[in-house]
Amino acid sequence: MMPATDIRAPLVAVLATTMVVACILWNIEAPTRLGVAILTQQYMALQLGLALTIAYLNFDFRGQEKDRTGWIDGGIALIAFGVLMYAAWDFVWLLREQPYRPWQITLVGTVVVIAVMEGVRRRAGWMLFGIVGLFLVYALFADKVPGRLIGKELSPVRLVQYVGFDPNAVFSTPLAVGTIIVLLFVFFGKLLFAAGGGAFFTDLAMAATGRSRGGSAKISVVGSALFGSISGSAVSNVVTTGVVTIPLMQRGGYTKRDAGAIEAVASTGGQLTPPIMGAAAFLMAEFLDISYFTVAGAALLPAALYYFSVFLQVDLIAGRDRIAPSDVDGLTVRQVLREGWHFVIPFAVLLGALFWLRMDPADSALLSALAIVVVSFLRSYRGQRLTLKTLGQTFVETGTGMVDLILVVAAAGFVIGILNITGLGFALTLVLVDAVGANVVLLLGISAVICIVLGMGMPTSGVYVLLAALVAPSLVEAGIDQIAAHLFILYFGMMSMITPPVALAAFAAATITRDDPLGTGLAAMRVGWAAFILPFVFVATPEILMQGGWAGIALNLGLALIGVGAVTAGIVGFWGNRLSMVLRLGLVALGIVTLPLGFLPGAAAWHIPAALAVVVLAVVLRLRARAGDKTNQGRRTT
Repeated sequence: MMPATDIRAPLVAVLATTMVVACILWNIEAPTRLGVAILTQQYMALQLGLALTIAYLNFDFRGQEKDRTGWIDGGIALIAFGVLMYAAWDFVWLLREQPYRPWQITLVGTVVVIAVMEGVRRRAGWMLFGIVGLFLVYALFADKVPGRLIGKELSPVRLVQYVGFDPNAVFSTPLAVGTIIVLLFVFFGKLLFAAGGGAFFTDLAMAATGRSRGGSAKISVVGSALFGSISGSAVSNVVTTGVVTIPLMQRGGYTKRDAGAIEAVASTGGQLTPPIMGAAAFLMAEFLDISYFTVAGAALLPAALYYFSVFLQVDLIAGRDRIAPSDVDGLTVRQVLREGWHFVIPFAVLLGALFWLRMDPADSALLSALAIVVVSFLRSYRGQRLTLKTLGQTFVETGTGMVDLILVVAAAGFVIGILNITGLGFALTLVLVDAVGANVVLLLGISAVICIVLGMGMPTSGVYVLLAALVAPSLVEAGIDQIAAHLFILYFGMMSMITPPVALAAFAAATITRDDPLGTGLAAMRVGWAAFILPFVFVATPEILMQGGWAGIALNLGLALIGVGAVTAGIVGFWGNRLSMVLRLGLVALGIVTLPLGFLPGAAAWHIPAALAVVVLAVVLRLRARAGDKTNQGRRTT
């Protein structure tokens, strides 16, 4: 260990604060205003160097946070910092000399590859480490691979020079989006929590839904959706909100398995919900070279259908199991808004800047963060407000919280670089498309399984970047709309969070409920069933992605709502009264047929009749339930 006068904590605080300050200065174009020309890659090298230094100072060999830094980790941190600061300083010369392959680029590339890979192993786990490592090994032996996956011959020196330095590899789009845009949104979220926004949104969810049937679970769904849409991590969302909502659900009458599953599914859905979508929205906009507004608009209705299914399911479970409304201690929406109305201002600024003024996402986040600082210095919520001390802590927490994401997107840059230099990306697309022929449904099914498997154990940004490089091109090549293809891979990549055997979000919830992790994961798949079929719906029906005329959008949204509602009622087995197995199976079958899955043969002819049948059946069941209630009341009075 290093001496007792260990300066790790203050050093990490300085480095983390520097990350945030550098991001702010970059986004207000401070270098340009001062007459200094700096390449984006120089800025990225600075941020990667800071992130690697923090990673090795803060986390031990097992990835656990440590109190002191050992000599070995301290040495790695120093080397990574020094080499990347040199790269940031001399990047223009290095880029100019790259065709001549100088030893300096070999040094930079080697240090970047080794330091990032070990950092990923410590912080993101063996899954991502293994996937990226497999690509690195492939690149070394690509010319010896038999068949159609044969690639270009690369020497180890050429490989590390390209992967660890080139602007088309590590210093490419994923790292740029992470360090320029996502960092500011994480800062925005941290400021919101520090100012009391977490308590405000929890209280708002309790006041809005707590008095209804199954109110405790609805609080979880609403609260987790609000937090998850800006948190950037399903697991951290479970841990943050679950410690409040899961015990609340258990006290309300939900089983611990259902409570854990509901929290996991609600938190995972936040990664699919605009405005931030776990950073995927910004990455998607950059990958597809379209506006953020287009991505957020396309993702809106699928996210609404997802949460409609979850919300309806918790309501029906409450009805089936006779779960009473929650005790919210007289809390009302008016009371919560009266005390915390100032939190509406930053969100109004964010949404107005993004969707009305069409400002750059980074500028919108910076403006919103400034709004939080101003309103929170002026007003408090339940005694909580920003101070200079908490503001400083927010800078540190933002920087340290970004380390994992920066490591993941840097590693994803390795994969993108290897796909480019070896030609593997093109080969994989051809192999997958040729394997399924013209069968789009089979291609989607195989792609869904691949996305779930590759997404296991990875954060949202890493999942999306990896799948956008490996799977999405095959879907686009098969004729699927590019936004639909990229949302498809994102949905199934995120479903790895609730799909055993890994199911990180479900397992995190199980640690709070102290229930069997596998059982919680399976229950989460039941609660989140809609997410496994909605991607097929919006691939088949572009109107669900807000494409086409308003009449078509309204019709298909209505069909989707009826279909999702019918299947959900069939799964729960309740609609006013408990349903027999025959009725449950009938509702599920009718619901599936109602869903606008246009690529199924003859499906279009059945959508509206099936929807009408569902509506009629739902009305009949509801009337029968009411008649039964009146009969029971009459018997009790006599």
